[in-house]
Amino acid sequence: MRRADRLIKITHFLRQRRQAVTAQQIAESFGICKRTVYRDIECLMDTGAPIRGEAGVGYTIDKKYYLPPVTFDADELEAIGLGISMVRLWTDDRFAEKANSALEKIAAVLPAELQGELKQITTYAVPNRPKTPWTVNFSELREFIRDQRKINMVYQDEKQQETTRTIRPLALLFFNPVWLLTGWCEKRNDFRNFRIDRIKAVTGSDQCFEDEPDKNLTAYLASVGVCQK
Repeated sequence: MRRADRLIKITHFLRQRRQAVTAQQIAESFGICKRTVYRDIECLMDTGAPIRGEAGVGYTIDKKYYLPPVTFDADELEAIGLGISMVRLWTDDRFAEKANSALEKIAAVLPAELQGELKQITTYAVPNRPKTPWTVNFSELREFIRDQRKINMVYQDEKQQETTRTIRPLALLFFNPVWLLTGWCEKRNDFRNFRIDRIKAVTGSDQCFEDEPDKNLTAYLASVGVCQK
């Protein structure tokens, strides 16, 4: 891998992590030695990347930092096109607009030789069953997850019984055609998945939650046997 490509990937790697990442973790993820990691981090910091490092803890980066536009190859454009078509089909209007906006921004910075590839995308998602309707605000749920705000909700189970829950929302998972809200349920003191079409009411709490190692998304994914890189 070229160093320039690796620097971009390390920046994305840091932005995708909520917790600090050690040099050893970066080295293992990219197949390089820790000395190379130190040089790469120093290079990124010299170019203005807002990376902070603390001995014994690791590296973090300001999540508001974005890299300048980069180019894509034909297969990457195909993958992006597929993802955008899935967002259009299976989320809400607000998120679909964001997907369209992202595609427009990508098209605006593509070099001339790749403009044709964007127009010839041939991989799409198509509706193969009715979309399961919901009454909650899908984009609002995403904001609660991003802001790490606890939510209070009324949930109706498969037996039509309603319960009131306080949840630490962690992720939205798609199991066609159903969306699940994954979170730490304070009522059960454990991870739970909730079908969003069965959420009858939801309100954001004034209380935010910390990224506790045994209650965060990484811990949930580990509990169901999914490795998060």
